[in-house]
Amino acid sequence: MKHYTILYIHGMGGGTDSRIPSFLNGHIGEFVPEEVHINVIVRTYDIDPDLAFPEISKWFAELEPDLVIGESLGSLHALRLHGVPHLFVSPAIGAAGWMSAVSRIPGAAWVMRRLYQPYSPERQTLDFTQKILSHYAGIREEALSHSPLKGGNDYFFAFFGTADHYRRFGVVSIRKWRKYFGRNSFQIYKGTHFMENEYLYTMLIPKILEVLGL
Repeated sequence: MKHYTILYIHGMGGGTDSRIPSFLNGHIGEFVPEEVHINVIVRTYDIDPDLAFPEISKWFAELEPDLVIGESLGSLHALRLHGVPHLFVSPAIGAAGWMSAVSRIPGAAWVMRRLYQPYSPERQTLDFTQKILSHYAGIREEALSHSPLKGGNDYFFAFFGTADHYRRFGVVSIRKWRKYFGRNSFQIYKGTHFMENEYLYTMLIPKILEVLGL
């Protein structure tokens, strides 16, 4: 039996019951021989980036994954892990700057607590405060410092949706991704920020298998 481990870093408000990693665990076995087992591991991390990255780094060292997948806000943490291939679903590389800017607006943290709430107890607690939001300052630059443009040697590939409403605010930017990771480092699907199941079947899973050499 050949075993492969994928560390999936969920987006804002995600957690152990997030849809995409749950889908992958339920269906990726349909695409590989019986002697191959792929385990997609997702754990809930803190919304405060100063607490989250040490948590994620510990899991990374423990699991020694063959592949890291970052979704939305989780991409900022995935980009900072070294020595493995990386895939991304709607990487929100502009989110850190946006949150840092919002931290300077009085009352913004209260508004965000009302707007963004987790769907289940298994998901990330979105307890926004001005202090937590301010901790996102500099995270974007740190994440992008490992990109090919800055000399990074890891493999990076991302998927973007044509109807991703976060693109309007620059939270998700294909142009910036292309600048740092190259013209052949992404693919676009006709969907939303949350990559519909049909594209998980036709795009994400085949890419995972390609990267793992299966």
